[in-house]
Amino acid sequence: MITFENISKEFQDGTKAVQDFSTTVEKGELFVLIGPSGCGKTTTLKMINRLIEPTQGTIHIEGRNLKNWNKQELRWNIGYVLQQIALFPTMTIEENVAVVPEMRRWGRKQTAERVEELLRMVELDPAVYKKRKPAELSGGEQQRVGVVRALAADPDILIMDEPFSALDPLTREQLQQDIKQLQSRIQKTIVFVTHDMDEALALGDRICMMEGGSIVQVGTPHELTNHPANDFVRDFIGDRINEWDTPVREMMDPQSDYIANIEELPNLPLYPAPLYIFDNDSSFLGRRQGREIIEHDVSITPDMLLKKAVQYFEKTDMDALPVLENGRLIGVLSYKDIVWYMKNIHAQPGKESV
Repeated sequence: MITFENISKEFQDGTKAVQDFSTTVEKGELFVLIGPSGCGKTTTLKMINRLIEPTQGTIHIEGRNLKNWNKQELRWNIGYVLQQIALFPTMTIEENVAVVPEMRRWGRKQTAERVEELLRMVELDPAVYKKRKPAELSGGEQQRVGVVRALAADPDILIMDEPFSALDPLTREQLQQDIKQLQSRIQKTIVFVTHDMDEALALGDRICMMEGGSIVQVGTPHELTNHPANDFVRDFIGDRINEWDTPVREMMDPQSDYIANIEELPNLPLYPAPLYIFDNDSSFLGRRQGREIIEHDVSITPDMLLKKAVQYFEKTDMDALPVLENGRLIGVLSYKDIVWYMKNIHAQPGKESV
């Protein structure tokens, strides 16, 4: 979706803000830029909508070089949420949200419907809020309006520059949960800048750690917390492990008593159950019921995160689920495996769960 190729930015005073920055933000993912102050994350963000032009390198959106985009067209396709919110104080909430649709010459009815749809999406009752002025809203409510204003014209991309950092901790945590829930519904491509590691771990599908204008490591929250690239990443993250972001493959049992070859079926005892059956090519055949093999449609994958796998357990009364990769049965994850993993994680000295 967004591809950075050897991007560098040097300002007129000689400051090298970004150096040889190359990565790709996938379509529909929430991609977090994080690092200490002055590491180049906001400069990188602003190059996406051409508020800042790179000194070297190219940026592509959907394969199209940014230099070939009309700036107005580009910015209409990119919603921008700031820490300062910057709502127009003399305009109502409805008028604030409608700014970009009106600039794009949407019809009055279409715009009004979009305003109401978005306010409801962030749990701000249009009947209560749309005629209010920004000063009549709390900081958290204003930031919700800032988010929906950025989404008003239905852009493909949303860029967010430390949008929650000025809010109190409780409001900030609530808005983090809100943006995750909102993203699960709208599936926009979001590039999010923060200096707060907890926020990055809570929100990011992937995290890009920066230092001195360069990329130090790009990876999932689990990859950064469990496999930091160097001491800088390790020190920035601190001693914490988010066990719920652990892939299933790290806790599944590939030799479980819950799995068996179809050739063993006639001689198997009735317990343990469930028992998952595979053939000589490890292809998954189903679940045993007595001496029969029945269809079993609740399975998980080795790369699935634990927090997602637990949702699958909630769909069934089984205490163990088959782990499938390309149709092959490669192991089982049981409640016992999860408990064993959690026990060992917390037994590691100096480790803190998040």
